[in-house]
Amino acid sequence: MQLEQQNKIKEILTEKYPAPETELKYNSPFELLVATILSAQTTDKQVNKVTSKLFIDYNKPEDFASLTPKELQEKIKSIGLYRNKAKFIIKTSQKILEDYQGKVPADFSKLLELTGVGRKTASVVLCSAFDKPAFPVDTHVFRVAKRLGLATGNTTEKVEKELKDIIPKKEWGNFHHRLIFHGREVCKARNPACSDCRLNAFCQFYQQ
Repeated sequence: MQLEQQNKIKEILTEKYPAPETELKYNSPFELLVATILSAQTTDKQVNKVTSKLFIDYNKPEDFASLTPKELQEKIKSIGLYRNKAKFIIKTSQKILEDYQGKVPADFSKLLELTGVGRKTASVVLCSAFDKPAFPVDTHVFRVAKRLGLATGNTTEKVEKELKDIIPKKEWGNFHHRLIFHGREVCKARNPACSDCRLNAFCQFYQQ
């Protein structure tokens, strides 16, 4: 894709979503970490519904570290994959207490060592909780970037690298949110609203 087209796509998305931020509700880096673990294959809306009650009594690593998986499962069972997520959150809370004095590490490689934390979750925490440059690639970012021709990779890691190469570092966090919102509202996985999309003149998916 030509640089001129890339710039036009960035310009349109910036105009449409001028100040994007995560829709997950949180009050601390730890709450965001828990919410992001819960959000895998689940909508942010459903996560917020659960955490609005959960975080009243459980909002620090020590609160979760002492729970049994069964106890936590009961509190998050309306969320997909809740059994695994309960185990992940408890183990991650215990490691944060043991290795990081109860503070979420603001370091990508250290975040990746936490149970249930992959590149996307680590990147979300870095850019949203710590305001550090990171480019989370979820299903929306992956789909929209590929359809628009901003990336061609077949893995989230390759797409992440390609996007980092063409988007200025200081814009990584905001641009990832813009792609998410566009994916949720317009460029949906099924039945994308191509005819209403302001980007269709530059979109490889639409041209095909």
